[in-house]
Amino acid sequence: MIITKSQNPKTKEQIENLLQNGKDKELRDRLCCRLTFGTAGLRSAMGAGFCYINDLTVIQSTQGIYKYLERCFSDFKQRGFVVGYDTRGQVTSNCSSKKLAKLTAAVLLAKDVPVYLFSTYVPTPFVPYAVQQLRAVAGVMITASHNRKEDNGYKVYWENGAQITAPHDKEILKCIEECVEPWNGSWNENLVDTSPLRRDPLEKICDSYMEDLKKICFHRELNAKTSLKFVHTSFHGVGHDYVQLAFKAFGFKPPIPVPEQKDPDPDFSTVKCPNPEEGESVLELSLKLAENENARVVVATDPDADRLAVAELQENGRWKVFTGNELAALFGWWMFFCWRENNSKDADVKNVYMLATTVSSKILKAIALKEGFHFEETLPGFKWIGSRVKDLLDNGKEVLFSFEESIGFLCGTSVLDKDGVSAAVVTAEMASYLETKNLTLAQKLIEIYELYGYHISKTSYFLCYDPPTIKRIFEKLRNFDAPKSYPKACGPFNILHIRDVTTGYDSSQLNNKSILPVSKNSQMITFTFQNGCVATLRTSGTEPKIKYYAEMCAPPGQSDKTFLEEQLQKLIEALVENFLEPSKNGLIWRSV
Repeated sequence: MIITKSQNPKTKEQIENLLQNGKDKELRDRLCCRLTFGTAGLRSAMGAGFCYINDLTVIQSTQGIYKYLERCFSDFKQRGFVVGYDTRGQVTSNCSSKKLAKLTAAVLLAKDVPVYLFSTYVPTPFVPYAVQQLRAVAGVMITASHNRKEDNGYKVYWENGAQITAPHDKEILKCIEECVEPWNGSWNENLVDTSPLRRDPLEKICDSYMEDLKKICFHRELNAKTSLKFVHTSFHGVGHDYVQLAFKAFGFKPPIPVPEQKDPDPDFSTVKCPNPEEGESVLELSLKLAENENARVVVATDPDADRLAVAELQENGRWKVFTGNELAALFGWWMFFCWRENNSKDADVKNVYMLATTVSSKILKAIALKEGFHFEETLPGFKWIGSRVKDLLDNGKEVLFSFEESIGFLCGTSVLDKDGVSAAVVTAEMASYLETKNLTLAQKLIEIYELYGYHISKTSYFLCYDPPTIKRIFEKLRNFDAPKSYPKACGPFNILHIRDVTTGYDSSQLNNKSILPVSKNSQMITFTFQNGCVATLRTSGTEPKIKYYAEMCAPPGQSDKTFLEEQLQKLIEALVENFLEPSKNGLIWRSV
């Protein structure tokens, strides 16, 4: 069995214990399936087994990537490969992001490939940025982002600086299957200290990134004298040093760090989960510090600093934690406002683009319709946004802003992936500018909705650890009242159109074929209702979740927010009761 060739005594011991204790089912689960690429690369729990993240599976994955890149690029050994890592680690499997990054580098160095391995932990966006800056053929970031502490991951970027999409992901998996036996040198993590082909890009990339960041700084003098104070939490991850530098690049005083969460801690010991998207329950320490420091705005980067949460103290003394969709409305307004302010009146607005994933708010679409620029949707996952942004740039277009509702934002185009570092400092500049107009972020958000139309959305999820149950739920929707028949209504709400990107069906198109690419590996069905609501059910690409997204989009001028909220809530209840049936299917409600 190949697992015996693992040179990690801890993971070897885990398998041997399962064998000795007759745990055949768990052994089968661990050894009879392999990791596959989801919306954020390979991601799983750390531990022994081919469907887990460990020394051996990372070596095998890198060997597969080497084989594929050697086939794709004749200049692979001149251009090299980028490797970055976060601060995750697990004692029980002797597995850390840093160690896995060293093994990734070792596989390539042993094959005479130059490797740009960062000498310390970095934000995830530094890897795609470095791939482009250094003209490398590809890069890997070892991270599980905001997942639970037990997880880790392996995120792959192509030469264009965007995450890999089809066909590269499928071809790499084939190559991994052909290279499961570790090669000579693949286990030698000390190669990174001795090989002349190993380079440290940290200083060059950090300096260049901070310089590029200034392209989206529009009010440096105002930033330097603002009376606003900002608190930043890095959620025990990589963000502290880099957010401090970003604020300096914009002319700000340093944000106030949350001392208990400033330094890396793989146990994420002060939060129940390291995901700032969970809101007030995980932002407790930063909100408390902000009150003590008289700071009105809190910015929170997730552990690998590619996503951002924002909270603002309101006049009633309560904190408002903005949703990803609300922040996108603010960023979309701000980036277009700054573009208009900094371009002549005859600048071509039709050359300007903004992008969002299809499960995100349609607010950018509403702004685009009124202001005359272009808006495009992609499949969920920033890998689709990154690739599309690159296509647009290559065709001479200007992309101001892109986002996904799960607090992933890209201001500008220096990086082709979501970036919490740049989003944090852009938030600070926007808040400082609005302060001079006697406006808060929350007040500006209301102005945006009143001008472009209220977009009230709600996103949540159910946990489901049984893949056959998930499949059954979605297959029932495809065969609702009869075989190959989708539902015509959900409780009292009539359905106008249905799009199923898993099968490629879209009833709103003349040929019933979805414009978005078919995505057979994940479940996703979108319902457009006659009352103007759009709702999507989909499986997560990184966690055992069924997510739902619902939004009421009102035309400009319709400001009865309470009515819209009531309609949305009733529709969500009908969606959950009729389509997901949590009690019958044993789904676990999201704990708030």
